[in-house]
Amino acid sequence: MPSYLVETYLAKGDAVDRCLARSIHVPEDEICFLVVDAPSSSEAAVAARRAGLDPIRVVEAILSERQET
Repeated sequence: MPSYLVETYLAKGDAVDRCLARSIHVPEDEICFLVVDAPSSSEAAVAARRAGLDPIRVVEAILSERQET
């Protein structure tokens, strides 16, 4: 299943409550990037909305695999 990067605004105080797993929150810029597995970008946006977020941009992403050493 494809992965999508969802970009959304997220206030500094909302980080713990609203930012999800597989995400990066940049409190200084009040922005959050989420990685969502979904069949399409529109479905990824729906998932973000269900989490109470307002997706600004949704783009397909290719994740790299971390190598164990």
